[in-house]
Amino acid sequence: MIRMLFPAGMVSVLMLVSSHSYAQNIVIGVVPQQSPLVLFKKWQPLAKFLSEQTGYKVQFKTEKSIPEFENVLYQGGYDIAYMNPYHYVVANKRQGYQAALRRKGDIRGILVSRLDDDISSINKGAEFLFPSPNAFAATLVMKYELKHKFNVDVEALGHYKYVNSHDSVYKGVARKIGDLGGGVERTFNNFKSSSDKPFLKVLYTTKGYPSHPIAYKADMPEEVKEKLTEAFLSLPQGILDNLSMQEIQLTDDKEYDAIREIAKSLMTE
Repeated sequence: MIRMLFPAGMVSVLMLVSSHSYAQNIVIGVVPQQSPLVLFKKWQPLAKFLSEQTGYKVQFKTEKSIPEFENVLYQGGYDIAYMNPYHYVVANKRQGYQAALRRKGDIRGILVSRLDDDISSINKGAEFLFPSPNAFAATLVMKYELKHKFNVDVEALGHYKYVNSHDSVYKGVARKIGDLGGGVERTFNNFKSSSDKPFLKVLYTTKGYPSHPIAYKADMPEEVKEKLTEAFLSLPQGILDNLSMQEIQLTDDKEYDAIREIAKSLMTE
């Protein structure tokens, strides 16, 4: 076996060069729960703040649809990723992403309807709209609870469509493209369409789960992660308000074990 030995000083230099080159351009990928333009307006101030605080060039990136985002994420295409809890457990398994931070509070799925509907609208003849197959609270958890609490097996009935984003779900229900739609509290609160939102209400809310994590790619140097984490924790309230986050807190991989359990249950039923 051939070994390559380096003097201690050279090892330090190599680590410094690696860290420096990695940090020249850091891409933060954000799951497209809303349109790319809306997300740019919300997340670009955060990317700018991180760049100013760390000295790294942090670039915001999203995709046109959640499936496209999943494809890039699962290939390790982002240095930092903000994703739903199900995306995280898959990205952790495939690419070693490590959860570091998350919004304080839990994520809950919601089922929206038009104003004139009531709980009886959750029936086997309803047409459901969901953002994407693997949207955690809006699709996976919602389907699970519809089946176990209302005896409505959406998958078996086949009365559903995927419409790419949460905003598209809300618009679709308001415009009678579908009867009921899956989303989450935060995106519904951020949904500002004056021609659609007045016709909508939240019909049902799921139980809570750990919120979307911010995770670092496995090969990111520790010193880079430490600087970024420090900057995330010092975000001005104005930027947090723009993202509908009251506070960001530390998290770790273990907190998402509960998501692994429910994902296993959802996938095996």
